[in-house]
Amino acid sequence: MNSKRLILLPAVMAFAAIAAGGPGAFKRLDGSAISQSEIDQTVMRVMKGAEVPGVGLALLNDGEIVYLHGYGLRDKEKSLPFTADTVMPGASLSKVAFAYLVLQLVDEGRLDLDKPVYQYLKKPLPEYSNYKDLADDPRCKLITARMLLSHTSGFPNWRWFDEGKKLQIHFEPGSRFAYSGEGIDLLQLVVEVVTHEDLDDLMQKYVFKPFEMTRTSMIWQERFKNDYANGYDENGSSLGPQKRKRADAAGSMQTTIGDFSRFVQGVMQGKRLKKETREQMIRAQIAIAAKHEFPPFENQLTDENKAIRLSYGLAWGLYWTPYGEAFFKEGHDDGWRNYAVCFDKSGTGMVIMTNSSNGEGIYKELLERIMANTFTPIEWEGFTPYDKLPPRQPVKEHKQVNVSSATLEKYAGRYGELPNMVLTIHREGDHLAIQENGGPQRELFPESEIRFFSKAGDQVVSFEVDGNGRIVEMILHLGDTDIPIKRID
Repeated sequence: MNSKRLILLPAVMAFAAIAAGGPGAFKRLDGSAISQSEIDQTVMRVMKGAEVPGVGLALLNDGEIVYLHGYGLRDKEKSLPFTADTVMPGASLSKVAFAYLVLQLVDEGRLDLDKPVYQYLKKPLPEYSNYKDLADDPRCKLITARMLLSHTSGFPNWRWFDEGKKLQIHFEPGSRFAYSGEGIDLLQLVVEVVTHEDLDDLMQKYVFKPFEMTRTSMIWQERFKNDYANGYDENGSSLGPQKRKRADAAGSMQTTIGDFSRFVQGVMQGKRLKKETREQMIRAQIAIAAKHEFPPFENQLTDENKAIRLSYGLAWGLYWTPYGEAFFKEGHDDGWRNYAVCFDKSGTGMVIMTNSSNGEGIYKELLERIMANTFTPIEWEGFTPYDKLPPRQPVKEHKQVNVSSATLEKYAGRYGELPNMVLTIHREGDHLAIQENGGPQRELFPESEIRFFSKAGDQVVSFEVDGNGRIVEMILHLGDTDIPIKRID
């Protein structure tokens, strides 16, 4: 590990106002106590070992936040501290916040978990442009909100990972678990049709304002500019902030460790939900026998998680321990890694938010040393501890070449799948820039007439040209994986 990439000094630690003092700052699952200084030392040690610039940590006892800290840096280049109010992407933590909105609509009688969702729409599902691929599959009429929240719809995580890049149903809806952002996005469409309101307004009304999440939104807001984080890749290169312009229930939430831990506290206390509805949320909807969560359709079964009864509820993963049931959720995006877990009986919980693609490497040690939680299905979730990772491969060196202005100009345009993923290519003088869903631009420099690279990370992009000289698709080269993305315009 290159420790020079990360500066961790007590002077740059940002502490929030909520912190229990004294030797018994946090009560672990097993009843033992861990002091504030022990918590801080553990976090700083694993941050340094895993090369994670910034971490937000919240701990709950008896359903109440008792510990809330920011550690390290939200911006390495400017040496800005990571605080409890630092805004960053929640990534897939968005899904559980969205589910809380959905369940409140269920309590209001505006949605039924077991009614096929197509019945809520104003026209047949395949007549919506994003679902035209389902025109010849009658199984789309079987899909319910319960299936979408429990990831049993049969949809892929995202269609662009499938061969052919078309949306398809991989198995009989309701029959097995396969994590799906596509499913959450379909439920967003249903919610917006039923309520006649857009998602960001609904989330403010039903979740963010009631839980005093004052620095949270489903889209980027200029008021976040005073304290926001840059994301960093595995090599410590800055990916910049994420500034989503379109509300996406599957992953666009911008939040803070302080705000999201207040949401988790509300979930632990069952606020704003009927008792029976909350019970359904953390009741097993489907047992999980797959060896890994990803890829979703991996045909590999195991009994390894049978002892903890690994399963999925409504938007939350579930497992059972001698200390009672736990519900958990991951948040994973380039440059951002987040995790939340709560034990319902004791009210013990932990929320971790990081601004690094290396963040998952610290989960196991934080969970075990601070919380005494040795039950997390680490392998199933794909969380390899930082000290167990293979040596990191050096970033490949690229040589910039000159490419004509006319050649650069023909690559400019939009690529992807409307409305979920849009990558926009801009011409910037002698090079290109790529922008995802209105987020920050990243410069791409030519190493040939069709292949471009990023100086800030290990991203490589190439373009496919048809027989008429038209650019028909862009290919993202991510390690050993190539992802072709069709041109929109």
